[in-house]
Amino acid sequence: MPSFALERLDFLTPGASDDLRDALRDASLLIQARRDRTEAAQDLFAAARADYGRLLGVLYSEGHYSAVINIRLDSREAADIAPLDAPTRIEAITVTVEPGPRFVFSRAAIAPLAPETELPEDYAAGQVARSGAIVDAAAAGVEGWRQAGHAKAAVGGQKITADHRATSLSADIALSPGPRVRFGEMTITGQERMRTRAIERIAGFPTGEVFDPDDLDLVTKRLRRTGVFRSASLTEAETLGPGDTLDVALVVAEEKRRRLGFGAEIGSFEGLTVSGYWLHRNLLGGGERLRVEGEVGGIGGESGGEDYRLGVRIDRPATFGPDTSAFTEAEVVKLTEEDFSAEALSFSFGVTRIFNERLTAELGVGFLFARVEDDAGSIDYRAMTLPTSLTWEGRDNALDPTRGLYVNAELTPFLGFSGTGTGARLWTDARGYLGFGADDRFVAAGRLQFGTVLGASIEDTPRDYLFYSGGAGTVRGQPYQSLGVNVLGGGTVRSGGRSFLGLSGELRADVTKNIGVVAFYDTGFVSAGELFGSGDWHAGAGLGLRYNTGIGPIRVDVATPVSGDTGDGVQLYIGIGQAF
Repeated sequence: MPSFALERLDFLTPGASDDLRDALRDASLLIQARRDRTEAAQDLFAAARADYGRLLGVLYSEGHYSAVINIRLDSREAADIAPLDAPTRIEAITVTVEPGPRFVFSRAAIAPLAPETELPEDYAAGQVARSGAIVDAAAAGVEGWRQAGHAKAAVGGQKITADHRATSLSADIALSPGPRVRFGEMTITGQERMRTRAIERIAGFPTGEVFDPDDLDLVTKRLRRTGVFRSASLTEAETLGPGDTLDVALVVAEEKRRRLGFGAEIGSFEGLTVSGYWLHRNLLGGGERLRVEGEVGGIGGESGGEDYRLGVRIDRPATFGPDTSAFTEAEVVKLTEEDFSAEALSFSFGVTRIFNERLTAELGVGFLFARVEDDAGSIDYRAMTLPTSLTWEGRDNALDPTRGLYVNAELTPFLGFSGTGTGARLWTDARGYLGFGADDRFVAAGRLQFGTVLGASIEDTPRDYLFYSGGAGTVRGQPYQSLGVNVLGGGTVRSGGRSFLGLSGELRADVTKNIGVVAFYDTGFVSAGELFGSGDWHAGAGLGLRYNTGIGPIRVDVATPVSGDTGDGVQLYIGIGQAF
């Protein structure tokens, strides 16, 4: 039975800086054992013997190559104790680390290097001779050759000499580039319902092309973004094939095919909005994504009545190349607003092009059928549309961003029939985030929304294409869609305008790990003319509370009008995720 009698643990680092002392203590298993109240002699003896290597690694990483380490267990050096002679009782442990001087590089050489190889700046003569700099330089050299097509590049040899009198280190790294390689064949395993040919089509593996490690990363990204796979990993063959070709093995694991989601938001004026979707990730075995989503809004609100939306969309990946998918979608809408009611059916088909991780474009052809009733009567809209969009996703976290930029720009030309106008609708939503303070405790967030209808008059523009301001998505503190224009029916009928500008700013602060507070100010402008012209402004401001969850923060905002004549009183908003 082990004895438990450790009375003292001294950890001495004479001559070490505070940062080095902290790094040594963090690496020590004996310190960790003491924190964990581990006192069994066998465990302490094992930790002491392991600490020599761990502490030496820290010292080398900081350029100390003449250090002296002593670890004494009841006055006996741990390294001198044979494993079979391990103590059965340890009362006192003294660790003494004398780091000695820091060494600098007298020589930092690596060759041969591929063109455009970037070596770490700290691997150079005169710099502190950290062991990590040598490792990083070797890795950079190998990666440089791999980027040039030499898949089997490796470190061929190294010569490292320490001069203790001069406290310097001479490092020579020899690289072995190997032959220039082309991609061979890709084998696939792990698929269950997904067809092998479909995986090959989506992956776009570049058989026959010069090796590039970035191409391997792109293959796995293409597979993961379909949502079909939980994981996708590539392993390079250990040896080259005929003609210096490199075969690759792909192993995939499929996600569950179906997914269900929901959302809810409530505003004191808009009422309750509930939404949900059902998703099938692999409808026909080729990665086809079917999404059915619905929304009911205005429940118990004062915005005119309940609104309904039901949409269906099918995406087929890699239809025109591995980065271009095809889609078909349809939507049925019934709106009951204060100023009008509408029923609409739209459907479209088109393509989505992914240029890189951040930039996506979409181009489609669509058809719109709508009937609108307001105080001026009833009107039918018929139009063919050409919806196009560009999206830049540069946020670090889409649900709770602290840094980055997001921009969505949409241009929808429409050709009207049967009295519907012809023109184009432009819409832009840009959001920026800047975190500061420790761990980005504070975040400044800004949003710009801009929209305009070109070519068509208000009377001839589909009502859903016009712009209002007010509510959770535009100006908090102002009632939902409270700012529009009065031009129809000689100024007696209210509608949305042809131009809109919205500006929002937030300052977010974390109070605890899960609780945050927000101060915000929103303003909006609506005009009857295209590209602005005369119009009206209104604004709102308020405070908010955020509670962080695993699916995004729960949002509670309280706001009041600060300018304009479209509302008064306090508005309350509750939802999931940041306001923008």
